[in-house]
Amino acid sequence: MAGRAALLVSIGHQAGALHTLQATAAPHLPCSPPQTSHTQTFSASRSGPAWHSLGEEAEVSEPGGVQELEEERKAPERLAQPAVVRRETLREMALRSKMSRLIEATSQLLQVEQTLLLPVLQEHPLPLHPKDSIEFRNICSHMALQREEQQFERDLHEAHQCLKTIIEKLICSLAVFPSDSYIPVRSVLRQILQNLLTM
Repeated sequence: MAGRAALLVSIGHQAGALHTLQATAAPHLPCSPPQTSHTQTFSASRSGPAWHSLGEEAEVSEPGGVQELEEERKAPERLAQPAVVRRETLREMALRSKMSRLIEATSQLLQVEQTLLLPVLQEHPLPLHPKDSIEFRNICSHMALQREEQQFERDLHEAHQCLKTIIEKLICSLAVFPSDSYIPVRSVLRQILQNLLTM
């Protein structure tokens, strides 16, 4: 396949992958379980008439008794929750960072290909193949269907590696060409790759 035609096909698949990544990002990132769930349930139970009657009796017959029960309930929660919540929060932050960097790198690659590489290919053809871009889109589509977090993370890692391969192959292809027109394209691609590898 000719260089320009191959690049256009690659751009189409990369754009599809980017759209899938953007649509997938928010709903698939794991969220920490609500820390106030027990409190909300507890508070909700207090809003019923039964609670008011019991609460009023407790306050009349045993001042401070309800408060002591509340403090005892909060104490076990403080002991049980921090480690779990902290672990899930760090996991969520890591996934958000990895996904956002993948989306950013894909968007930047598309911009470089469309604004810098396509015009140059008209004058200086380059042998390209869309195979990796097709695989990249397939991985992103598969990732969008995942409901299990570990598989989602594996797909996210594969997508990262595939995009890395796409950029590296482009840089190598441009490096063996004598045309100076490719120098600024290589420079920008290296920067995108560097940003991607800091994940």
